[in-house]
Amino acid sequence: MNDTSQRTGEASGLSFYEDMHPPAADFRADILAGLSKPQKALPPKYYYDEEGSRLFDAITEQPEYYVTGTELDLLRAIGPELAALAGKGAVVLEPGAGSSVKIRTLLDALHSPAAYVGMDISGDHVRAACEALAADYPGLEIGALCHDFTQALDIDALPLSAEARAGRRVVFFPGSTIGNFELIDALGLLKTLRTWLRDGDALLIGTDMRKSSETLEAAYDDKAGVTAAFNLNLIARINRELDGNIDAEALQYRAFWNPYRSRVEMYLEALRDMHFTVAGKSFVIRKHETIHMENSHKFTLDTFHDLAAKAGLQSRKAWVSAHEPFSMHWLEPAGEAC
Repeated sequence: MNDTSQRTGEASGLSFYEDMHPPAADFRADILAGLSKPQKALPPKYYYDEEGSRLFDAITEQPEYYVTGTELDLLRAIGPELAALAGKGAVVLEPGAGSSVKIRTLLDALHSPAAYVGMDISGDHVRAACEALAADYPGLEIGALCHDFTQALDIDALPLSAEARAGRRVVFFPGSTIGNFELIDALGLLKTLRTWLRDGDALLIGTDMRKSSETLEAAYDDKAGVTAAFNLNLIARINRELDGNIDAEALQYRAFWNPYRSRVEMYLEALRDMHFTVAGKSFVIRKHETIHMENSHKFTLDTFHDLAAKAGLQSRKAWVSAHEPFSMHWLEPAGEAC
């Protein structure tokens, strides 16, 4: 880390802020490539412009969307066990730092944690989130990283204090975010996170579980239409930023449970034949043809533990919520990844 980033971190209440300069996403190239596929698809990472982020927050408040509240309740319930597993002076690493409520719940449960490091591909986002956390936890060493957490990272190179270096590392990955990856990519991510861990360290990860199709489809297609608006907002962004002329009113949002792939699949379906252009390139979509938007994989304890084992991670403890089944896992390094 250079001296400028150190001074900037201290001035903002952070112990450090480091920009790892992750490769910039190419919105135009990714969108054109996705629309050119036989099964049209849009990368879900582009959902989160300002309006998309607002809509996602609104999704988590819908009565059908059980994920956020269920995970928070479970996290609060297992707090004493997490404190015992982590021990005193743990350092918490959060890839894709998101909900401040979740990380605050974890930090409040732990015994005198030594440090917290949040990371996200958006430097402005992660810096602001970590500064807000630092204001409320003045005794905690807090750093922020602008980093793509799917890529390699040398944790030993972070400018942490000697106390934090000595503490157990707990990588915190809540929200069942792992379920949004294709399974081969989820395995790759688990392997990457495995490299952050030493013997005795742990990955604390939330995963959603299989349940009735009625519950799952309602959660991802709420009656108020917020999830539909969230998906259609990406069409609005394409039209606005890439000079597109896609008729959003001719697209209908659909979400359904695919039991064979154990995932909820989300699409926009064309209500009529359409010709449109994006960034000067012409496209055709036929009536009833779909644009694939996102998946959300659901696991059983066994299927997730099998996936983790392939990444060289072994479950020491797993917890399942009592209401809508949702699980959290304390995974520790065990052998080599397959």
